[in-house]
Amino acid sequence: MITDYKRLLADKLKGGLQLLLLVCITVFGVSVYAAEAELAEVATALGGNSEAESSDSSTTDIQNKPPVIIGESTNNAEIETKPTPKKDNDIRQRIQGIFSEIDGLQAVSISVTQGVVTLAGETANEKKAQQAINLTNRITDVVTVEDKIERTLDVQDNVSTVYQGLKNQLRNLVKALPLLLVGIIIFAIVAWFGSWLSNRKNMWQRVTPNPFVAELLSQTIKVIFIIFGLILALSLIGAETILGTLLGGAGVIGIAVGFAVKDTIENYIASLMLSIRQPFRARDQVVINDLEGIVVRLTSRATILMTLDGNQLRIPNAEVFKGVILNYTKNPERRFTFELGVDANDDPLAAIKVGLDAICKLTFVLDEPKAIAVINNVGDSNIILEFQVWVNQSETDFAKARSIAIRETKHALENEGFSLPEPIYRLRFNDKLEQAIEYMPKTKSATEQEDATDLTITPTIAEEPAKQIDADSNEASPVDDEEKRRAKARAKYILQGHNADEVLDARPDAKLMEKVEQEIAENSDETDLLNSNSPQE
Repeated sequence: MITDYKRLLADKLKGGLQLLLLVCITVFGVSVYAAEAELAEVATALGGNSEAESSDSSTTDIQNKPPVIIGESTNNAEIETKPTPKKDNDIRQRIQGIFSEIDGLQAVSISVTQGVVTLAGETANEKKAQQAINLTNRITDVVTVEDKIERTLDVQDNVSTVYQGLKNQLRNLVKALPLLLVGIIIFAIVAWFGSWLSNRKNMWQRVTPNPFVAELLSQTIKVIFIIFGLILALSLIGAETILGTLLGGAGVIGIAVGFAVKDTIENYIASLMLSIRQPFRARDQVVINDLEGIVVRLTSRATILMTLDGNQLRIPNAEVFKGVILNYTKNPERRFTFELGVDANDDPLAAIKVGLDAICKLTFVLDEPKAIAVINNVGDSNIILEFQVWVNQSETDFAKARSIAIRETKHALENEGFSLPEPIYRLRFNDKLEQAIEYMPKTKSATEQEDATDLTITPTIAEEPAKQIDADSNEASPVDDEEKRRAKARAKYILQGHNADEVLDARPDAKLMEKVEQEIAENSDETDLLNSNSPQE
C-alpha cells in the first residue's frame, strides 16, 4: 500500500514537472532534444520509470504540439520536424510547372530531398540562373536551394533573349503611342501657357518695379509650368518613377555644375544686388577699380562703360559689386588743383592774390565754393603755391578748365612782375684748385697734355678764379625780356585767329556724349537693369 502510494505520488509529481517544462519550452523556444534530456534527468532524480518510458512519454506530448522552429531557410519559412516525401514531390512539381512557363528555364532540372531543392541543368546566362533561384526560394516549405546550374553563355540563346525583349518593348511602345501622344500634347499646352505667361513683361513690371527681379520672376514661373507639365504627362502614361530618377540625376548634375560655374552664379547674384541697390545711373561718369568711363547700361552679366577716349568697356558685375566705385556725377561740384612756383624773393601772399584774381575772372569757376590757394612748399630756389578751384563738371570739361586756369594764372603772375624761376645750381671751387688753375701755363707739350687730367675750363674762370658763379640773379637780362615780349605777341596773334575760341572753350565734349547716347539708344538683347524709377543708394 505504502509502495503504491509513493509510486502514485511520484507519478503525479513527475507529470507536474513535465507539464511545467513543456510550458517553458513552448515560451522560450527550447529545442526538443534539450527538453528530452531535461525530462530524463528529472525522472532519474525522482527514481521513477526507466529512461525509455520518459522518452516515449515526452515524444508523444511533443507530437501533439505545433512544430517548433529549429532553423531558418533562405525563404524565411518554418522548417517542419517531419517532412514527408509527398511534400517534396509537391514542391518539385510546383517548381517544374513554374519553370515550364518561363523562357530559358525549361532546361533546369529539379530534385527535392527533405525540403532542400537542388537546381541543375543549363541556363543561357547568370540572369536566368538567378531568376530560377529567386523563384524557388519563394515556394513555401523550401528549406534552402543548392545552385548547380551551368551557365552556358551561348551566343544564340542570349541574342534571341535580347531580341525577344526588344521586340516586346517595341510592341508595348506601339500600343502606348496614343497615350504617349496625349501626354506630349498636355505637356506642350502647359509649357506654352507658362511661356506665354512669362512673356507678359508689363504685368511682371507692375508686380515689381525692378527689371531684373521682374525677369527673374517671369523665368521662374516658366520653369515651374514646364516641370508641372512634365509631371502631368508622366503621370498620364504611368511613368512617375522616371520623374524621380530625372530629379535625382538633375540634383547630382546640379551640384557638379554649381561648382563648375560658381563664378557665373556669383556674377548673377551680383547683378541682382546691383539692380536693387542702383549705385549709379546711365550717363554717370564713374571710376570702378581705377577704370573710368561713362555708364551706358547695366546687364545681367556686366556693366558697360564708355571710356573717355570713346571705347566700350565691359566690367563683370561681380567685380563691380565688390569694387570701389567713384561717382563724379553724383555731386556736380568738383575741385581741381595745380601748382606754380614763384621766386624765393617774391612775396607768396601777393602772388596768391594775383593768381586768385585771375582765376575768379574765368566764367566756369564757381563763386561758391570759393577758389583758394595755399603755400604748399618752400623749395631750393622757389616757393610752391597750390591753387584749388571748383567747377560744375556737368557744364564744364574738367581737363579743359584746369588747363585754362593754369595758363591764366601763369600770365597774371608774369604780368605783375613775378618770376617763375627754373631750378638753379650754384658752382663753388676749392681755393687750391683755383690757385692751380690761375698759375697753369696756357701751352703744354704733347706728352704733358696726355698725362694731364682731362679738365675743360672756360677762359672766364681761368682769368678770374676767385669769382663765384651764381645764377640766381633777380634781374632779368635784356635778352630774356625780349624773348618774353615776342612770346606774348606771338600768342596774341595766334589766339585771334580762326577757331581760336575752341581752345578757350571749357564746355564738355559733345562728341563723347553723342556716342554715349547712341550706345544707350541701341536695341540690345540684354535687358538694361538701370531704372530711373528705382531708388538709388
